[in-house]
Amino acid sequence: MERVYIFDTTLRDGEQAAGCHLSTVEKIQIAGALGRLGVDVIEAGFPVSSPGDFNSVVEISKAVKGPVICALTRCLKSDIDVAVEALRYASEKRIHTGIGTSDYHIKYKFETTRKEILRRAVESVRYARRFVPDVEFYCEDAGRTDNQFLAEVVEAVIKAGATVVNIPDTTGYCLPNEFGEKIAYLKGNVKGIDNVILSVHCHNDLGMATACAFEGVRNGARQVECTVNGVGERAGNTAMEEICMILKCHKNLGLDTGIVTRNIVKTSHLVSNLMNSPVQANKAVVGRNAFSHSSGIHQDGVLKHKETYEIIDPKDVGADKSNIVLTARSGRAALKTRLKRLGVDVSDSKMVDSIYSKFLKLADRQTYITDDDIVAISGIDHNAVMAVQILEHKVSSALGDGAVAYLKLSVKGSEKEATAVGNGPVDASIKALKQILGVDMTLQEFTIQSVDRGSDDIGKVYMQVLYNDGLYYGFSASSDIVLASLQAYIDAVNQFI
Repeated sequence: MERVYIFDTTLRDGEQAAGCHLSTVEKIQIAGALGRLGVDVIEAGFPVSSPGDFNSVVEISKAVKGPVICALTRCLKSDIDVAVEALRYASEKRIHTGIGTSDYHIKYKFETTRKEILRRAVESVRYARRFVPDVEFYCEDAGRTDNQFLAEVVEAVIKAGATVVNIPDTTGYCLPNEFGEKIAYLKGNVKGIDNVILSVHCHNDLGMATACAFEGVRNGARQVECTVNGVGERAGNTAMEEICMILKCHKNLGLDTGIVTRNIVKTSHLVSNLMNSPVQANKAVVGRNAFSHSSGIHQDGVLKHKETYEIIDPKDVGADKSNIVLTARSGRAALKTRLKRLGVDVSDSKMVDSIYSKFLKLADRQTYITDDDIVAISGIDHNAVMAVQILEHKVSSALGDGAVAYLKLSVKGSEKEATAVGNGPVDASIKALKQILGVDMTLQEFTIQSVDRGSDDIGKVYMQVLYNDGLYYGFSASSDIVLASLQAYIDAVNQFI
């Protein structure tokens, strides 16, 4: 297998997403996760841009060993000097310098000439090589740069000492085949191109970042610059998890990233939480629906043989398992599977038909069907199938003073109670639940949606709970949003207790 290097820019380009700001401590957390994920290069920041960014590069260089630590600069000696200082503790270091090469940038941004751009590019690479042996050069807006001039710039910086040359589609303008042809043109027309690593850095303005990056790799690029969850400026960057799983699924390409893919989901959640950037439900590989099936036809196929509708084993990316979501589109096969899990004998086909009829009527009225709903319409003993049940729940709160929650549960038939203080009624209720269960679990995602408008609105609550590296999903709906939140958490808990 030929190696494709993963250059992760979550902490630089990713943090440029509007509304995102990470502290140095948070950046170190993410950098550590990226190291465990197995990325080859971490672009830790743009040191000259702010004291905070400078300090982050310094501290990441101290804390993270293994990946190359990279710092971004412009084609300015002053930028490079600051980057060299910021990288002083890194055991493996890289300076990433560059300049705009498209006529749009040359004419309107720099108000100069191609000749001057070429001179500044060569000068900056030579200067950076005085301090580090590993220098990457980026041709900003290469996607809209004339191929002949781009080749001239690339050849010049290779002669000047660049070890990696980055070809960014900065505006996300290129069609995948056009971008692939650009990489192929450089591979065929630049002297010394085989002596450096050709890198691609694609943006998602037209939703084609991953496709363009893949076409770049297919045509000879051997480094992909990407971010976790595809976060970044404007519409974001190539999603790391997508490009890695494309290459892993298509082994016939003979390409491998070396990424520890079972850490992908865990890293995705960390980045999402720290960046306050929720992952869309249908996001490839890491979205909560990536391995969820609600169509009856799909559910039946997956239950018979997973590969009928799943090309990735959930465990390969660190997800716990496929998720059969019961909705109005679900069929008997999915319902029978859920009934079996709840301990119901499904050998009586007439009984199953009766339950299924009730199920469809209920599913037409509400979006999600929980285990409690199945228990209710099945007429089976609730106590026999639900390990954890709410017996009593009270909350009190005062403005600015947090909240107190009292909770009494039945846990496998035994009554237990606890009182907890939290930032609000939901937080206090969940803390009381954790006290009773004594289980180390983490709330990964918490979503509330309204069913109708009005003060007596019914709220639908979705929760995702992490336990022993497995993700469990819970749903509930109620006009009491605090109770619905607690019930959703318990719905998830009942998957593993």
